[in-house]
Amino acid sequence: MQRSIRHKLIIQSLQTGGRLRVEQLVELTGSSAVTIRRDLAHLEAHGALRRVPGGAARTVKHGESIPFSLQLAEDRDLKARLATAAAALIADYESVIIDNGTTCHAVAQELAGRPITALCLSLHAAVVLGSTPGARVIVPGGPVEPDTLAFLGSQAVDAVRNMRADALVLGTCSASATRGLTSTLYEDAQIKQASIQSSTRRILVTVADKLNRSSNFRFGTPADLTHLVITDDAPAELLDIFRDDGVEVILV
Repeated sequence: MQRSIRHKLIIQSLQTGGRLRVEQLVELTGSSAVTIRRDLAHLEAHGALRRVPGGAARTVKHGESIPFSLQLAEDRDLKARLATAAAALIADYESVIIDNGTTCHAVAQELAGRPITALCLSLHAAVVLGSTPGARVIVPGGPVEPDTLAFLGSQAVDAVRNMRADALVLGTCSASATRGLTSTLYEDAQIKQASIQSSTRRILVTVADKLNRSSNFRFGTPADLTHLVITDDAPAELLDIFRDDGVEVILV
């Protein structure tokens, strides 16, 4: 079993069970006890769990996000393919709003070194772009969310509203073709909504399973997008809804 998948399975199992022994995790994953103990040490170092004698206990409460560093390690190759396709839609010298999240972080990595102007809605993306000469990097200011380092609050909304971007690289918690684009945080939804209104091209970059999810706070509809960059396992009938709304669908 791939390490990132194993880590995710361990965290999800602890969210349900609260506490599990090494032997239970061995049976669950099919990995050796040595591998599981190494996994637990790594996950504890990232704050995802708490090691206890003979096993591990939950520290991430049910419904909370998996730490950013662990999400970053998941599906790296897949995110890289999505990022390459999304970055190809952005021309040199354009202005771009880059949303928060690990998939948008991958797009920032792909754009690093390009002569663009980028308003980054996460310090993670800003560091990636700012560490390589080429891009002009702007951050909105205001408070940031711990771990994800995503900007929240009215200063971020105002910064987005004051920009007229050629393109928006958008991430989302959920992208239901029928229930709309949604986020788990109200503040995040407000920033995404403002970003859509401030951008000429709106590029949603996501994986197929998010088309079947819905979160609490709606910030847009499929018709608000110009492009959807998505994995090629997405159901054709859902993609057709986006196409009917004039969205160009790019499968990777």
